[in-house]
Amino acid sequence: MRMPATPETIYARASGAGRAGVAVFRISGPRAFSIAEAMSGLLPDPKRAALRPIREKSGALIDEGLVLAFRGPASFTGEDVVEYHLHGSPAVEAALAEALAALGARSAEAGEFTKRALVNGKLDLAEVEGLADLLESETSLQRMQALGQLGGRLSEAAKGWRKRLLAIIAPLEADIDFPDEGGVPAAVAARAGPEIDALVSELKSHQSAARQAQAVREGVKVAIIGAPNAGKSSLLNRLAGSDRAIVSEIPGTTRDIIEVRLDLGGMLVSLFDTAGLRENSEDLIEIEGMKRTRRIAADADIRVLMIDVSRETFQHGSVSRETNDPVFQPEVAENAGYGLSGERDFVVLNKIDLFPVPEAAGLSAGRRFGMSVRTGEGFDAFLAALTTAVTDLGRTEDAVLTRARHTEAVRYAIGFLETAREKIDEAPELAAEDVRLAMRALGRITGAVDVEDVLGEIFASFCIGK
Repeated sequence: MRMPATPETIYARASGAGRAGVAVFRISGPRAFSIAEAMSGLLPDPKRAALRPIREKSGALIDEGLVLAFRGPASFTGEDVVEYHLHGSPAVEAALAEALAALGARSAEAGEFTKRALVNGKLDLAEVEGLADLLESETSLQRMQALGQLGGRLSEAAKGWRKRLLAIIAPLEADIDFPDEGGVPAAVAARAGPEIDALVSELKSHQSAARQAQAVREGVKVAIIGAPNAGKSSLLNRLAGSDRAIVSEIPGTTRDIIEVRLDLGGMLVSLFDTAGLRENSEDLIEIEGMKRTRRIAADADIRVLMIDVSRETFQHGSVSRETNDPVFQPEVAENAGYGLSGERDFVVLNKIDLFPVPEAAGLSAGRRFGMSVRTGEGFDAFLAALTTAVTDLGRTEDAVLTRARHTEAVRYAIGFLETAREKIDEAPELAAEDVRLAMRALGRITGAVDVEDVLGEIFASFCIGK
């Protein structure tokens, strides 16, 4: 990615929009210091704050506030940067923007300060993504994971892999340089082969752990499913701590998907209340709602099947396709098209305050819980189990691949290395080329190669001023 030979000087508000006690405005570029001196006089020493009047070109006072100067490359963008800490008034912001424009600065685009940090080598692409994730973080685990990536956790791992690949290439090239030397090919295979095997094993381990890291970043999807009036909306409201879904005794009240975002154990959870599934509905809107329910259920990480134990069909113990269990039959359409995995899914028998379930049903053991959503009986035990299931999906001690493009790069690298391993005995020169291709694939993680095609997607998530 290239910047103009003489980049423009840009400015933006770097703090939140609207009225505030203090607002931070940032100026970056080759003319940042001269523009700031024209507005506030002599600048303080770099990285020291000083109180200064801020004036328009005509000399009229805009505000009085703190001024900080950061001389490049020792700044966030790698350029000369000036920050103004002023009163957070829309009038002050408008007057400052007009004065900066009059002196030749322009308003920054979304993410442009960070893009300049990337161009100037202050951040690599993986660290930029970590910063984007930090700005978007909603939970403690998201924040910690983003800070690790911003701090270079993934970048250091990727650089280490590339360094090991360079060491693997060296003996392969030795065979190319000395093709007639006796014993060289065997020595090459003996040295490079095990190193390739070890790196492939490590990359596959990170590939396997990527799902956990991506679950932290993107959140866990939990779908509440079941028949009409089983208590799905009531459970969503109790989990959310507020009335987010309409609760009614009329079957089919929930026609569309209702989503609530929660923090469970530091994990972001998207909780979905779905339309009830039943047979023989002639309501076109309800039928469409049931189609959406099946799609959400199929895509969910965890499903919570609600069963109304007060229903006559449950009391008679009829069997469903979903559980094949006469005790835990859900009153849903026979061809619902979703099934419970038993590993991360739950069955909740609701309304046990009206119809107690026999102890032999094995409630609160594993994934089966008796509950009265109305009174709260059994809710705490279910919430604790759900929280454990959610946090288990996000264990990230060894996970560094937080995005799909990271796992794709590693997948390509593994493929090239496995191909190199097959060729190493007979054609070391071809194996060397495959190792180079693996290096190129891993280089995409930090932006060492092929950076342009992902920049638009990454910087689209940034706000103006960052």
